[in-house]
Amino acid sequence: MPLVNISILKGKSPEYIKAVTDGINSAVIETMDFPDDDRYQIVHELDPHCLQFQSRNEDRVMMHLTMRAGRSNKAKQAFYAKAVENLANDPGIDPANVLITIVENHDIDWSFRDGVAQFVV
Repeated sequence: MPLVNISILKGKSPEYIKAVTDGINSAVIETMDFPDDDRYQIVHELDPHCLQFQSRNEDRVMMHLTMRAGRSNKAKQAFYAKAVENLANDPGIDPANVLITIVENHDIDWSFRDGVAQFVV
């Protein structure tokens, strides 16, 4: 159940956005053993000058996952590979144009509703 912030170029179709978010969610579930219904994604649509990725000018995606600590390095590496594979297949983003970062935190750092830290009650 990572919280996934996804930055893409502005002006993409709803189908493109769905392909990106579905591809990332599928990679998370397949490689890091999260439940199917744990989907928390925020899509940021940015002008090209606001989504700077070295000298890349083509279609590009940057994603930042925040999640509870505990996934292995192998699981994270599998996620990286599967995410870029999925995005290359649909909607056709070059794997060289995908940036992924992961930050881990602890059970106390999450509240899903009602002002309660559900993992520690």
